[in-house]
Amino acid sequence: MKTNEHDYYSQLANWSFEDINYEVENFTNWIYEDEIIKHVTKNSKILDLGTAAGEKVLKRFPECAEILGTDFSEEMINAANKNLEKSGKKNIMFKVMNNLKMDTPDNYFDIVTARHTVTVPKQIYNTLKPGGYLIIRGVDKLDCWSLKRMFNRGQALHDNKPISLVDYEAVLDAGFKDVELIPLHVIEYYKTKEDLYALLLKTPILDDLSELKNNEEYERVPIEKDIFEQYVAENITEKGIKLIRRYYGIIAQK
Repeated sequence: MKTNEHDYYSQLANWSFEDINYEVENFTNWIYEDEIIKHVTKNSKILDLGTAAGEKVLKRFPECAEILGTDFSEEMINAANKNLEKSGKKNIMFKVMNNLKMDTPDNYFDIVTARHTVTVPKQIYNTLKPGGYLIIRGVDKLDCWSLKRMFNRGQALHDNKPISLVDYEAVLDAGFKDVELIPLHVIEYYKTKEDLYALLLKTPILDDLSELKNNEEYERVPIEKDIFEQYVAENITEKGIKLIRRYYGIIAQK
């Protein structure tokens, strides 16, 4: 059934991947969390866009003065606040916010982070202090390419321009300096086909979403069992079921 963007992502509901058993093999030295650590001091104020249920902020972000995690989904922020309560941390806050209509103060944050989420670099530029950093990790057009071709559908499959280049140009146009774009090559190995299937249920990898235009309607498409089994059979290895990922990193300074 087709729905709007808010309801579509709310239906995905659980963006935690801790219950999925897989291993990651990186072929690029640029690591998102490491880049954050490089630029954080004890006095830093961080804004994390698309924070989901807050696991990465709570477990992977370094100690600093203040962290605000935001997400479009009320369900995700409710889950993040429950995780925050369990953690006992006092320097972190979560709230619902649309990345495309940010309501954060100007010249306030030292670092803005965004992982696998849409952004408006000009709005991020405004909320950063002079000299502040933007750090992005995104999913590029060729991500899971063999899987998407086998199903003949998927996120950005029919886009002519890679989202990495779209984001890179938008960051430059927003006024940032020293902008770097880094292609990230990763292979993930899923222990069982149930683990891989869980990933596809939790993400929009196999849904025909365009990264270049605003989708007015979003739709979850059932995963055809026969095609899925064919992919598993053709990609089983000693390490697990292979899934080739294509991400990108962007780091820029105001």
